Amino acid sequence: MLEPVKLADFFLVFFSAASVILFGASYALLFAWSRVKSRPRLMMLAYAAYAGLVFSVITLALAANLFNNTFWTVIVFLMLAGYLLAPHAIWHLCVGTHAEEHTDEVAHI
Repeated sequence: MLEPVKLADFFLVFFSAASVILFGASYALLFAWSRVKSRPRLMMLAYAAYAGLVFSVITLALAANLFNNTFWTVIVFLMLAGYLLAPHAIWHLCVGTHAEEHTDEVAHI
């Protein structure tokens, strides 16, 4: 059973949860923008946003007492791994899907 969040930790939980959303969205946006525009410098910013996401998730998990339970500990680390790997997988899926369209267009010209 999870322990409830202490009232003193409410603002920490609130702001760390908000920063999880902001850093996660920033990572996805910067990752995609870096790949679409072929700007490797943006990838460094994307990974910096991911580092902020990791810090926020760990802070949230500590404040919400999630590390007291093995199930929630596993969920936290699966989420972090998924957030790191999902944009790479989605990018390769999109490139593979749209590569066939470009070869068909070239063949018809």
